[in-house]
Amino acid sequence: MIIDCRCNDPKFDPNTYASVEDDGQRSVMSLKTLFSRALYSSLKYGVLASGKRLSAREAGAAVLGRTAARGYYSAGRPGACGAAHVRVVDLRSDTVTKPGPAMRQAMAEAEVGDDVMGEDPTVNELQKLAADIFGMEAALFVPSGTMSNLIAVMVHCRERGNEMIVGDLSHLHIYEQGGSAQLAGVHATTVTTLPDGTFDLEQLESKIRHGYPDPHYPRSRLICVENTHNIQGGRVLPLAFLQEVRALADRYGLSVHMDGARVMNAAVAQGVPLSTILQHTHTGLGSPVGTMLAGPQAFISGAVRCRKALGGGMRQAGVLAAAGKLSLQDMIGRLEDDHRNAKTFALALRECDPSLFAVDMAAVETNILRFRLEQPSLTPKEFCARMAAVSEEEEAVLGQGIQVLMYPHFGNSVRAVWHLGITAEDTQLAIQKMQFVASQHLKENVRAQ
Repeated sequence: MIIDCRCNDPKFDPNTYASVEDDGQRSVMSLKTLFSRALYSSLKYGVLASGKRLSAREAGAAVLGRTAARGYYSAGRPGACGAAHVRVVDLRSDTVTKPGPAMRQAMAEAEVGDDVMGEDPTVNELQKLAADIFGMEAALFVPSGTMSNLIAVMVHCRERGNEMIVGDLSHLHIYEQGGSAQLAGVHATTVTTLPDGTFDLEQLESKIRHGYPDPHYPRSRLICVENTHNIQGGRVLPLAFLQEVRALADRYGLSVHMDGARVMNAAVAQGVPLSTILQHTHTGLGSPVGTMLAGPQAFISGAVRCRKALGGGMRQAGVLAAAGKLSLQDMIGRLEDDHRNAKTFALALRECDPSLFAVDMAAVETNILRFRLEQPSLTPKEFCARMAAVSEEEEAVLGQGIQVLMYPHFGNSVRAVWHLGITAEDTQLAIQKMQFVASQHLKENVRAQ
C-alpha cells in the first residue's frame, strides 16, 4: 500500500532567494487541484518499488535527493520495500494520487476532438462546468499550473516591462523558474508573506508604482495572491483580506490573479461556495494534467492565444478533461477527510511523549501540515530519514515495517500533505511510526548521557 501525504514542496531554502484594462479583464486565478497534480505525477513519474530495504542513510537520500533544499522534483523518488510486511505511508504531496477505476473508465470512454480547433466536446464541457462553478464567464483548459500562471501574467501584463506584485514566498515567485521575467518580460516586486499567507495591505499599497509613463519605472499591472498558501502550510486566505486586496486593486486600476492550487480546500475549510472566494479575483481551477484558467471572456480569448504560443494547445485532450469533470462533480466533498486526517496527525505530534515537536493547531486548516522539531539533536533531515527507514527492531515492536515519506521544510520544519488514498488507518500508521522514532531518539539520548 502506498500512502502519500508528503510535502508538495520539498525544495524551499530561503537563503537561496533573497502586472489594466477594463473591469472585464481584471483578476484571474489558476487553481491546481490535487487531481491535477496527482494524475500528472502518476503518468509522468510513477512509483518506484524494489525489494531492497533502505537504511536510514539510503532512505534519506531517496527522500531528499542531492538538492532537496532547492529542487522541486529533484528530490528523487521513494524506494518502497517490496516485502508484504512493510507499509509505505508516503506523506510527500498530493501530486502522487492516482486515478481510480471510475476516473480511468471516464478517460477511456471520453469523446474527443481537436481542442485547438475548439472541437473537443469533453474539453468544452469541462470548461463550461468550471466556469459555472467559479461564477466566471469562461474557462480554459491548460496543460500545467505553471503555464496557467504564466498565461495570466502575459494577458494582464501585455507589455514587456510591466510589473506584478507577488508575495515573497509565493509559488509563482519561488518555484516557477522566474518564467514571468524569462518569457513574458514582466518584472516582479515582492511583499512580505505573513504566516497566514496574507500580506500587509499598507506595504502592498506602497509597492504600487505611480507616475506612468515616467520612463524610469515599470508600470504596475497585477497583484498575485495564493490560496491556499503552499509554503505557509495550506493556510486559507480570509475572505475579508481578499475583499480588501480587490478594493485596493480597483482603486489603482490593477488586476488580481489568484494562484489557487488548492482553492477547493479553501472553499471546503471555509464552508462556502467556490464563487464566494473567486468573486474577488475572477479566476479558474485546476484539473488532471493541467489547470482550468477562468475569467472574463475577453481575458480567455487572450489566454487562448498565449497558450498556443507556449505550446499548450493539446489536440485530443478530452481523455484528460474527462478526469477533470469527474473530479469537479464527485470528488470535492471528500477533501474534508484530508483536513480531518491532517488534524489527527497534528494532535498526535503535539501529544507525543517525549516532546519533540511544535505544532500550531490554529494553522492546521486544510490538508497541509507543517511542524517544527524542537531538539537540535534531531534535524528535519534526519527525522525524515528515520521515518523512511525500516529496521528489524521496528518490525519486532510494531509488528510490521512502516515507511513514512516526508520532506524537510524551511525554518527547521517538516511538511506533510494529505490527499485521496490516505485513510484514517493510514494516518494511524504514520502516527505509530512517528512515536517509534521519537522513542528511539529518546533512548539514544539517554545512552549518550
